[in-house]
Amino acid sequence: MILAAPALAQGPETPLKTLFINVNVFDGVHDTLIENANVLVGDNLIAAVSTDEISPEGATVIDGEGRTLMPGLIDTHQHLNQGGLTPADLLTGNLYYIGIAQGVYATGTLMRGVTTVRDPGGDSFGLKRAIDEGLVPGPRIVSAGPIVGPTNGHGDNRLPYAGHPRFDWVGMTPDRRVNFSYMADGPAEVLAASREVLRQGASFIKIMAGGGVGSEHDPLDSKQMTPEEMRAAVHAAEDWNTYVGAHAYNSASVRRAIDAGVKVIEHGQMIDEETMKYAVDHGVWFTSQYIVFTIDIPSFSEASKAKQKLVLQDTENFFAMAKEYNAKLTFGTDLVVGADASLQTQELVARSKWFSPFEILVQATSRAAELIALSGPRNPYPGKLGVIEVGAYADLLLVNGNPLQDIELIGAPEENLAVIMKDGVIFKSTLEAAE
Repeated sequence: MILAAPALAQGPETPLKTLFINVNVFDGVHDTLIENANVLVGDNLIAAVSTDEISPEGATVIDGEGRTLMPGLIDTHQHLNQGGLTPADLLTGNLYYIGIAQGVYATGTLMRGVTTVRDPGGDSFGLKRAIDEGLVPGPRIVSAGPIVGPTNGHGDNRLPYAGHPRFDWVGMTPDRRVNFSYMADGPAEVLAASREVLRQGASFIKIMAGGGVGSEHDPLDSKQMTPEEMRAAVHAAEDWNTYVGAHAYNSASVRRAIDAGVKVIEHGQMIDEETMKYAVDHGVWFTSQYIVFTIDIPSFSEASKAKQKLVLQDTENFFAMAKEYNAKLTFGTDLVVGADASLQTQELVARSKWFSPFEILVQATSRAAELIALSGPRNPYPGKLGVIEVGAYADLLLVNGNPLQDIELIGAPEENLAVIMKDGVIFKSTLEAAE
């Protein structure tokens, strides 16, 4: 049984009890499976994990028949707010259309087995509410809200010679219309913008510390926020008991961000070895990506496509260094502005060039959950994610096979995910409930 979109749109039924029997459990932490196990879900939490028999009383029983039960995937860098749209549709389209596109995009994400998304920039607050209230199926969302960046930076999406809201009367810019970003210059403006984003409900702050790929006018080697500006964002976040993540590729921008107190580098693929060691020594996280730099993105200009190739030249070395120095690397995709979202879990398959299946699955489960928890009291889902243990959220995937032996199973979720459960609710099942 696969639940159709019209049924899901009405909101799933209230979860009660589900018992998975005859499953091999990857718990998100250990490199060996718990074989011939049974897992009981009560409401939205895992109630029991045992190799002994568990009473099925009052539970829907699913016989895994030796399949692997694992935690739902956590994508720590996906812009759900973009809805898979082109920049033109996102920045100038009808707002109701954009909202519907976001919902469809979120549903596709969930059906690939991604049960939690960390959205590092752009307004996904309304989408999060709709998902949490059961209006549309989708993953949990931990959102940074609008990006904070400088004039002429990666978050400045004005056309050439367009008016500036500080210097010209231009009305509402496209970025502000969809609450995508704030242009803020100087520590005082960055502080005010960061506080405003937190007021809207952000779980963390995202700043633009260096040049970007998808943007037309800012070179990859540029540094885009001063140390004082970045520290202002860090002060605002720390006062709110959360943290700052920084968009940056080059070594100078990454080092400046780390020195300012930034905890997460959202890209970083162009850094040198010394900067990688510096980041690891400071406990910095990376949500870096690979697949997005290998594919054609139709909405990209020739200049952006050239930037893609530049980043790709350094990306393989970056992942090799991340492996060598045991960097805090998580699963992230950044399949932006109309990129093929179906490639999301292929990111994990591609990492097999550097990492074992176990290491890759940890990046997408328990380690990614640690990054989600970095938001502290600003984390909207304070329970345990990314693990199968008593008391953790019941975000579960039942896989046809053993992904610890064959990571390519995760790369084809439509064929290989027999069950997708989020928050104790089954959103996909190809199996009949056991008698």
